[in-house]
Formats: sequence, C-alpha cells, structure tokens
Amino acid sequence: MSKKKKEEPDEVVEEAAISPEQAEIATLEEALSAEKDSRLRLAAEYDNYRKRSQKEREGLYTDVKANVITELLPVYDNLERALKQETADEAFYKGVEMTMTQLGEIFEKLHVTKIPAVGEKFDPEKHEAVFHIEDEAYGESEIVEQFLTGFQLGEKVIRHSIVKVAN
Repeated sequence: MSKKKKEEPDEVVEEAAISPEQAEIATLEEALSAEKDSRLRLAAEYDNYRKRSQKEREGLYTDVKANVITELLPVYDNLERALKQETADEAFYKGVEMTMTQLGEIFEKLHVTKIPAVGEKFDPEKHEAVFHIEDEAYGESEIVEQFLTGFQLGEKVIRHSIVKVAN
C-alpha cells in the first residue's frame, strides 16, 4: 500500500503594484516617523537633564547651608555656656542673651532645628552616646542628660546630640 501525498499548489502572493509616488510617500512617512521619534527622545532627555540639574542645585544649596551652620555651631555652644555661668553684671548677661536669641532666630529662618534629647528614646541617627548608666528610674534607652545640642537642617543631621543614655 502506497500512500499518496496530497500536494497542495504553491500559493502565489501577488504584490500589488506600487507606484513610484506611493513608494516615495512611504519613504517620507518613515523618515517623518523617525524624525518625530528622535524629537520626542530629545525632549525627554532634556526634561530629565533639567530635573536632574534642579535636584543637584537644591542638594548643593543644602550642603553649603549645612557647612555654614556647622561653622556657626561653636559660637552657639560658647553662648550657651556663657548663659549658664553666673555673673554679677546684668548688662553683660543681657547682651549675651540677646545675641543667643538673635542666633536662634537666624537658625529658625534657615530651618535649622534642635534635635530633642533629654527624655527621648536614643536614636543612633540623631544622637551619639558617650555615657551609659544603669538606673531603674529611667526607661530602656532613655536619654538622661545632654552634653552638646544636636541640630538638623530639614531631615539632614548637621550635628548629633552628645548624650548620656540609661539602661
């Protein structure tokens, strides 16, 4: 028994005759599409560059501001120490107090805030512990004393609070 294979005639696809004008139109449409795509990509790249540059400028501004404030912090510390000292000269004390108030106002305008410490739970991202005590009167990892005030600019820590931590 021989099986005969069923042969199918080859399909012939006739290409439609394309006139030279239609071919030229198709070529021009492809070129237009490519140019359009190129322009869109260029616009997107420029927009990304603009956004990236803006973000870098803002970051640079914040860094410069943080550096200037860091340079002013020793002045703040000295004024704070001066206010803790007893003095018989009320005018001198009042002058130091006014200077400290003015420096505090400048910090406020620049959005610099003190990092809360005493009574707070120890946070290694904001506090630096230099002493540790065991005392049942305090909660776990509770800050009991602050030796140096910490500051932050927005969410960025400029200087950590130097503290004593219990338990």
